Amino acid sequence: MAAVDGASPSEGGYVLKDVPVENLRPMRVVVIGAGYSGILAAIRIPEKLRNWDLTVYEKNEGVGGVWWANRYPGVACDIPSHSYQYTFSPNPRWSNLYAPGREIQQYLQGVAEKFGATRFIKTSHRVEKCAWDDAAKKWKITVTNLTTGETIEDTANIVITGRGQLNDVSWPDTPGLRSFKGKIMHSAEWDEEYDFHGKKVGVIGNGSSAIQIIPSLQKLEGVSLSCFMRSPTWIANAFGDVAMAQLGFDPNKPEFSEEQREFFAKNPEEYYKFRKVFEDGGNLIHDSTIPGTPMQKELTAIYRRGMEEKLATRPDLLQTIIPAFAPGCRRLTPGMGFLEALIQPNVEVISDKIKEVTETGVVLESGRTVELDTLVCATGFRVSEAPPFEVVGRNGLTLAQRWAKRPESYLSLAVDGFPNYLMMFGPNSAIGFGSLTKILEAETDYVVRVLRKVQKEDYATIEPKAQRVADFQAFVGAYFKGTVYMDKCKSWYRTERGQGDWICGLWPGSTLHALESLRSSRWEDFEYESTEEGRGNPLRWLGNGWSVTQTDGNPSWYIKPEEVEIPTEGKPEENPRYKDRPWSY
Repeated sequence: MAAVDGASPSEGGYVLKDVPVENLRPMRVVVIGAGYSGILAAIRIPEKLRNWDLTVYEKNEGVGGVWWANRYPGVACDIPSHSYQYTFSPNPRWSNLYAPGREIQQYLQGVAEKFGATRFIKTSHRVEKCAWDDAAKKWKITVTNLTTGETIEDTANIVITGRGQLNDVSWPDTPGLRSFKGKIMHSAEWDEEYDFHGKKVGVIGNGSSAIQIIPSLQKLEGVSLSCFMRSPTWIANAFGDVAMAQLGFDPNKPEFSEEQREFFAKNPEEYYKFRKVFEDGGNLIHDSTIPGTPMQKELTAIYRRGMEEKLATRPDLLQTIIPAFAPGCRRLTPGMGFLEALIQPNVEVISDKIKEVTETGVVLESGRTVELDTLVCATGFRVSEAPPFEVVGRNGLTLAQRWAKRPESYLSLAVDGFPNYLMMFGPNSAIGFGSLTKILEAETDYVVRVLRKVQKEDYATIEPKAQRVADFQAFVGAYFKGTVYMDKCKSWYRTERGQGDWICGLWPGSTLHALESLRSSRWEDFEYESTEEGRGNPLRWLGNGWSVTQTDGNPSWYIKPEEVEIPTEGKPEENPRYKDRPWSY
C-alpha cells in the first residue's frame, strides 16, 4: 500500500505510523515446558497471532510433562480421563475411566502432532537461566542441548513458563538417605529396568503416587512391602462411580471395551452427553470444600464407611489410615486397590517416623531396624518454590528471592518485578474438583491476549502492578480460610513443603469461578512501557487508516455465518447462549 505522509515532527504535528491498524510487528516468545500447558501454547499462539517467532524448550526426550516423566507401575489418571483432556480434542477411545499414564502421554503426543505443535518444540533442551535485560527490554535465556551438550544463548520479548507444579522432584530430607547401598528411586524418576521380584521393598509416602505404586508392587511374586506412612489419608470412592451408574455403566468395571469406544467414536452426540455428566458432576461438588455443609458431611460419611468396609479385617489400621482432618484437605484419590493391598500378608504399614537411612535399610525412632533391598521415595514435588532454573527480573531480583516467603502472583499468571514473564499452571492454578485442563485453556487464552496487546499497541513491557498482586494474595488468603484446605493436614497444596499455613497450589474458588475470572482481561491492573514507536501519542498503533483485511484477509469477513450473532426473536434476553453463561465485556 502507498505510504501516508503526515506532518513533520519539527512542526509539532502528528505523524501517522505507516502500518495497518492490526500492527503485526515481529516479536519472539519462548515457552518453557511441553506438557499440557506448553502444547496448548504451541497450538494457540500460531493459530491466533501473526509475526511471532515461537520456540518451546522441553528438558525431557518427549512431550507430555509429568506424563512423560512418571513411569512407575500403576501410574494413571486419578480423575475420569474424559474430563482430563482438551475440550477441542476429546478422545472417545480412552481404554479406562482412569487412563494409564502412557496412554495420556500418547494422547498429548497425538494432539501435538495433529495441530502442529511439534514444529516449535525442541525436546532435550533444558533451560538453565532466564535474565531480564532492561536496556534491550528482552529476556536472555540460557539453554543446554542435553543431546550435544551445547550451550545456547537465546533472547525473547516474552517468556512463558508452562512447566507445571508437579515438575521439580522432592526427595525426603531423611538423614543418611544417600548412604543406602540398595536400589533407591523416586516415583518421578522410575527405573523401568529394575526387577522387584523377591525383594524387600520400602515405600515412603502415601500421596497419589504411593497409592498407585503400592497395589502394583504388592502383586509381584516374592515382594515383601514395608509402607512408611506418617500421615493418614482419605481414600474416596472412585470419583466416576455415580456418573457411571447414572449412565448405565458398571462402576466396578472402569475399562471400556473396543465396542464401547467405537460407539463413542462414531456417535459424537452420545459421547458429548457422556462427557457432560462427568463435567457437571465435577463442577457441582464444590460445596464439599466448605466445612459443615450437608454435602461435605455426607461425603465424609461415605468415604469413612467405604474405608472401614475395606479394612474390616484389619481394624488396627483404621486409626493409622483414616484422618481426623476433612476430606479434600489433602488431594483426594480413588485409590483403586490401595486399601485392599494394605491388608495383604506381604504388606506392613509402618507409622513410626524414620530416624535415619542406613546402608541396608532404615532405623525408626522406636529403635527398630527395617532391612530393605529397595527404597522407593513417593514424596512428590517441590510445589511452593521457584523453578529449578534461575529467573532474574528487574534490578537483579531473582524469582526465588521474590517468592522467599511464598509464591505470589496476579491471577496465577504473572508477578510484579518480572516484566514480560507469564506463567501457565503457576501458583494457585490447580483445582480440587472440576476440570484442570479447562483452566489451562483459559490461562492460555489470557496469555495470548497479553501477547497480542503488547504487539498491537507498541508496548515494550507489561507486568502486573504490585498492588494488584497484593490484592490477589489478600483474596487467596481470605477465601481459603473458610475451606477444608486449611484443616490440619500436610498437603502439596501448601507452602513450606506442604506444612505451611498458606495455600499456593489451588485456585481460590471453583473451576467455573476461575474460568469467569480469566475470561476478560483487566488491563488497568498492569503497568506498561512503550517502544520508541509507541511513545508520544499512545494511539499511534491506529496506524495509517488501513486494515490487513483489505489486502491479505477477507474484506467482508463480517457477513460470514460464523461471524454473525443472531439474537433470539421477540426476546433477545432469552438467547440460550447467554442463559448458559452471562455475557462478559
